[in-house]
Amino acid sequence: MLKVKNKNNFALLFIIFLTSFLLGVISAFIVADKMNAPMLKTEGTSDIMSSFQKKNELNLDRFWEVYSFIKNNNYDADQITKDDLVDSAIKGLVNGLDDKHSEYMTADETTKFNEVLSGDFEGIGAVVEKNELGVVIDRVIKGSPAKKYGLRSADIIIKANDNELGDLGLYEAVELIKGPAGTSVTLEVLRKGEKSKLEITVIRDRIKIPSIDFEKFDEGNLGYISINMFGDNTAEQFRQALVELKDTDGLIIDLRDNGGGYLISAVQILSNLIENGKILVSTKYKDILSTTVYKSINSGEIYDKKIVVIINENSASASEITAGALSDYKKAILVGNKSYGKGSVQKPFDLEGGRLLKLTIAKWFTPNDKNIDKEGIDPDIKVEYTDEDFENQYDRPLEESKKILKDFIKIGALKLTVDTYNKEEE
Repeated sequence: MLKVKNKNNFALLFIIFLTSFLLGVISAFIVADKMNAPMLKTEGTSDIMSSFQKKNELNLDRFWEVYSFIKNNNYDADQITKDDLVDSAIKGLVNGLDDKHSEYMTADETTKFNEVLSGDFEGIGAVVEKNELGVVIDRVIKGSPAKKYGLRSADIIIKANDNELGDLGLYEAVELIKGPAGTSVTLEVLRKGEKSKLEITVIRDRIKIPSIDFEKFDEGNLGYISINMFGDNTAEQFRQALVELKDTDGLIIDLRDNGGGYLISAVQILSNLIENGKILVSTKYKDILSTTVYKSINSGEIYDKKIVVIINENSASASEITAGALSDYKKAILVGNKSYGKGSVQKPFDLEGGRLLKLTIAKWFTPNDKNIDKEGIDPDIKVEYTDEDFENQYDRPLEESKKILKDFIKIGALKLTVDTYNKEEE
């Protein structure tokens, strides 16, 4: 979920936090920081129409022809408001970009979207996408009702309280699953490896997503920080966690299932880990002359101990900015699975009536000038989290990361540590 400090990510994968969703279609989204992004071109409505007419860029005759047919012939036309028709038409226009990170939202959808960004809502606590069968769980939030009652990533919810979800849109399906804390919803679920459908009843609850979780592992004297999202206060919480863990010998940063957040938050976090003045990330806009470079700014101490970063297929956007910079500067060993691959930047444009356009305006690049959009970042050491691990409640990527970090501390060299581990696993 990468977003510009404005008001908006993610993955955007919708969080069925049961009050709404977390980021759309997943992937978090980066939103460009207003203070650093170049001025974006805007035109008034009359200017746009004049431009289209002069350049013959867009012929709206077909639109008006179809609108006329609907207005004069559709049996239920009087039951549909003009605003609804216009909203649908604009959604189609944005969908024509074939960019799942760009999205037009109605006033109601915008309200729900902003609620989710607060990280505090009621629901079951799952991030979801839509397919032809129903709603697919992309990830389950730690400590959520979804986790408590046994829902898993890749589960497909095909019914909610006997309501079929296959033919519904994502927002409509989410409306049937979400609800107030204390109420229940019975879900019919398809799960890989199960021959029959599962029926799972979940008691909804208030969902609060902390930006940071941290602890000290006495075994090996290791520090651990899990970054759940890159929000307004995440960088300060990260800095405080580093202070608490200052006496540890090394650090594990867990970015699994983190869809992203504010770009500037990732920059501030990296400024604690990478030397002052070093390039952390750059964003390049439609105008090839417009590039914003973000550098490390730190007047205090830089964390100079060994680092392991855990990533998975749901680590997106700001998570990938963080992992990418640490990897490019050989500051950390990446462990886990290939990341999501979201190398674009979205900006929210406020529209009349409380509507919102979230539009891709740039691509971001790692310090080595690599854009990972649709490709992701490969880990230095691949560690799978298996179904058996899930059943046994064994966090293999974390346990292996502890082992790898201890070896990294002992050996000292990143490549040698990686080569030694991989050789042992052969």
